[in-house]
Amino acid sequence: MARTSLTVEHIARIEGHGNVSLSIEDGAVKSVEMNIVEPARLFESMARGRVFDDVPAIASRICGICSSSHVVTDILAIESALGVTVTDRTHALRELLVYGSYLQNHATHLFVFAAPDYVGEPSIFPLSQTDPDLFQGALGIKALGNELCCAVGGRSVHPITAVVGGFTAEPKARRFSELADKLEQSLAFACKTVDLFRTFPVPSLATDGEMLAQFQPGAYPVCTSPVMELVRDGVRFDASCYQDYLEEYSQPHSAALFARVRATGLPFMTGALARINASWDNLTQTARVAAAKAGLRPPEHNPFMNNVAQAVELVDALERCAALCRCLASADGFEGSSAPVPYKVHAGHGVGYTEAPRGALIHDLTLDDQGRVTSASITTPTGMNLANLEADIELLARQLLAAGADEDDLRLQVEKLIRAYDPCLSCSVH
Repeated sequence: MARTSLTVEHIARIEGHGNVSLSIEDGAVKSVEMNIVEPARLFESMARGRVFDDVPAIASRICGICSSSHVVTDILAIESALGVTVTDRTHALRELLVYGSYLQNHATHLFVFAAPDYVGEPSIFPLSQTDPDLFQGALGIKALGNELCCAVGGRSVHPITAVVGGFTAEPKARRFSELADKLEQSLAFACKTVDLFRTFPVPSLATDGEMLAQFQPGAYPVCTSPVMELVRDGVRFDASCYQDYLEEYSQPHSAALFARVRATGLPFMTGALARINASWDNLTQTARVAAAKAGLRPPEHNPFMNNVAQAVELVDALERCAALCRCLASADGFEGSSAPVPYKVHAGHGVGYTEAPRGALIHDLTLDDQGRVTSASITTPTGMNLANLEADIELLARQLLAAGADEDDLRLQVEKLIRAYDPCLSCSVH
């Protein structure tokens, strides 16, 4: 009886530290384990006992790339607890802030982490010589995301202007117009990025898990709706009730919690591919055309296509943010001020939900009558994805073994799949 153990230690070109172990017996996969070896970071413990308006700054330190998403999500949780309603202008600025992190994350993931898998290079740096235009274009999108976050949030990471009830400052109209010009100028490169990633061959694979994304009629929402959707089953629910539909559970081989659908026990995937399956019709026109040309239309259940989905979201974010900036610059644009609205501090419980670049992000906070946090829970996209990723690795390994793949090819394809999920293992342990 032939037994093989294949282990990839310290998976490269992802954020954080983790390993994957496959046990193979007589050519059949017996077990797969995603070993998350990051130590506990205790952000929820840091939040407990702190006054509510200190907490978004603490939460932003969970992730350098997704710091804007953590700030906005934490603020939404606090506003839910305190019953705060903000202006449309504030909503628009928050959307720009979240999308700034999309530009940062997607450009980094696609070109620095994922692309080397498909061009036969160990990193992006050889591309600076073989394809300098591609190299500079990728860095340009990342820099533009930094610039957008800095303009709206006051910093390129860990924003400081977004607060409960609004913003302490916002750019002048001229600055919004300048940003709109730069965003529109980057569209052509983003469209080429979609075309490039569609040319990369990927295994034919269909995840058996669910998909989770934000839902809003007539919109492609990232921070403007409290509604969560289990896309394949069409089940929608308010984020305040997320624990009735989703559950976390521990695994002995992981320092991070895994997640599944409570009613069915199925794992699920969240992220760009889930969002496009949920809201493809509401992509901007240019993004929808780019997606259609690339063959990305719902239903699409191949997790490798998350790379193409992120490329499509680059196009969508650039076009959408340019329109938002032009509207914010116009005297006829969003009415009202983004200055913080008045509110009263009292005891309460609130859930904030946004779509971070890597997927659904949930902050769950309870405040006492002095506005101090008595309990905090943070559920991150990578934590939600781990069970589905583990199941997809098993599907892929079985498929490759049946086709006669050798150990080197199996290892490479498994690493490609992990990177396609764009995991942040540091965030997963929070």
